[in-house]
Amino acid sequence: MTCHLGSGKFNKNIQSNFFIVLLYKKRNRFEKQSEIIGLIINYLTFISMRKNWILSFLLLSIFSPLLSQKVGDSWEALRQRPYPQWFKDAKLGIFIHWGVYSVPSYGSAESYGEWYLRGLQVGAQNRVDFMKKNYGEDFKYNDFAPLFKAELFDADEWAEIFKGSGAGYIVLVSKHHDGYCLWPSNYAKGWNSVDVGPKRDLVGELGKAVREKGLRLGLYYSLPEWNNPLHAWYTDPNDSIKNYVDNHMIPQFKELVGTYRPDLLFTDGEWFNSAEQWHAKELISWYYHLVGDDAIVNDRWGHGADIGFLTPEYSSGGLKTDRPWAEVRGLGRSFGLNRNEKLSAYMSSTELIHLFVRTVANGGGLIINVGPGADGQIPLLQQERLRDLGSWIAINKEAIYGASTYLTNGQEKVVKLRRIDPQINFNWVRNTPGYPVVEDNFTATWTGFLKADISEKVTFSASADDGVRIYLDEKLVLDQWETSAEDNNSEAMRNDQSAKTDRKVNIVAGKFYPIKIEYHEKHQNASVSMSWESNSIERQIISQQNLFSDSLQTKGNGLNAEYTSLRQYIAFTTNKGNLYAITFEWPEQYLELQVPDPKPVTKISLIGRDGYLPWTYEENKLKIDISGVKFSEMKSCSAWTFKIENYL
Repeated sequence: MTCHLGSGKFNKNIQSNFFIVLLYKKRNRFEKQSEIIGLIINYLTFISMRKNWILSFLLLSIFSPLLSQKVGDSWEALRQRPYPQWFKDAKLGIFIHWGVYSVPSYGSAESYGEWYLRGLQVGAQNRVDFMKKNYGEDFKYNDFAPLFKAELFDADEWAEIFKGSGAGYIVLVSKHHDGYCLWPSNYAKGWNSVDVGPKRDLVGELGKAVREKGLRLGLYYSLPEWNNPLHAWYTDPNDSIKNYVDNHMIPQFKELVGTYRPDLLFTDGEWFNSAEQWHAKELISWYYHLVGDDAIVNDRWGHGADIGFLTPEYSSGGLKTDRPWAEVRGLGRSFGLNRNEKLSAYMSSTELIHLFVRTVANGGGLIINVGPGADGQIPLLQQERLRDLGSWIAINKEAIYGASTYLTNGQEKVVKLRRIDPQINFNWVRNTPGYPVVEDNFTATWTGFLKADISEKVTFSASADDGVRIYLDEKLVLDQWETSAEDNNSEAMRNDQSAKTDRKVNIVAGKFYPIKIEYHEKHQNASVSMSWESNSIERQIISQQNLFSDSLQTKGNGLNAEYTSLRQYIAFTTNKGNLYAITFEWPEQYLELQVPDPKPVTKISLIGRDGYLPWTYEENKLKIDISGVKFSEMKSCSAWTFKIENYL
């Protein structure tokens, strides 16, 4: 059945009456209950936008029993449901964090810009001062909404950028934790993009544009809200959420999903509550029945859900699992635009390409984020990164789209980063200490000398996620090496998991004490700090003036640092019987692959270059002779793909 709302054939009253009669007569003839539910929700949205409250009430009265029914799939049935092939093949998605928080677009250099409101709520001084200085003493967070104008937003232009990146889908943040909606939600009156700010249905516009480009539409939806009067997340008791869920979250969720029918749902903010409290089973079941076999959900639905594709956040892209997954991160440290970020926080195009390839080689994909400004312009640096990634994918797509994993994900080697750190006080969150060290499973060692200004008993203390040891004068004085408990890979904004320990030591003023600090990080958040205190020193981070890289220094300059990790330099994928070796470094003469002996008739080529390359198999290594490859023949940059035909 097709209903042409607003076609001009009927006036509004006749058209509305016709629609009600038609629905009522045919309410039992739909193949799926979800078909009529979705149609009703769409029409309710249509008439409520025109403030036809009498008609809305009449329609609700007729069909409220149907709308209140729950689809009864079990958890077992939902978990056994096949994941759609389009998601497995797509590999790349574009996350879009854009909302009221895009107006201040500010936070500390390592913070999430979209958490601006929460920063105000907890009294984060930098955000409080920033708002007072730039917007006035009486300015409130809600006052940002009229300034979120999106005057440069062009949905078709965005869709063109995303298509050019090589992405197969987008994930637009329809509502973040501040509750502001990018669609005309009846459950956020005066706090949505049609009522205040752009005065536009941003979800609808972008959804239409990306679908016309052949991309799948995904929507992010925050389950809780920091500032909702029915339940203020992080403020009210976690178990007092029922009224909010029943009377706000569920109906708003169904309004959003029923109106736009996204192919992918990315929920978030679930971590303090159970899947039962969120009614996750019923909502997922309802969504699957509404959208059909192409629908997919992520894994953030509350404790006990254990469903959906996995979403590790700011990891090294090496998750080992049989479930579909996608690495989720921003091009910089933040998702929402943070104008306080430094250029060094942004991945280069090369780093982005390498991360993407690693995720594919490990059987997953990447959801890379852009954070547009309040005016609707995607920052040019972010556009450039997406364009460069898309150019690389266009050349090497046969090794990416629809690709599967090989016996091993690739080849790794030990890499090191050496520098002088002025003090031991780091909170890398989920980031690397610096290139070429990776985000997870790295170690650090600081060496040098400590010199105190006074003689007394000093209490040394350390805090670390995951483990730290301190040696002073070649004696172990502090040991906290055991790894602290970690949360789920997909849980990013959690309480600090670092553990603290301390030890008292007698110190003589002016003496150079050899000092060594060892640290190790496994996965997720990474942080370490070293402090001291005494009768004359308040507890504080040991400052640079007391740390020396060698005993000949006349002024404290910090400690020698050496960071170490394994870093992948070759990635393997397979597709249609071929093996693909993607190298992140161009070898001098031979590319050596640690793979089983190929057949004598195997042919090897460099993607983008005509002709085949000579090869031999020696000492359990496939050696590909690349000495004859000219620079002008290398169509890719940043990474190069070698195709080993009919190898599998």
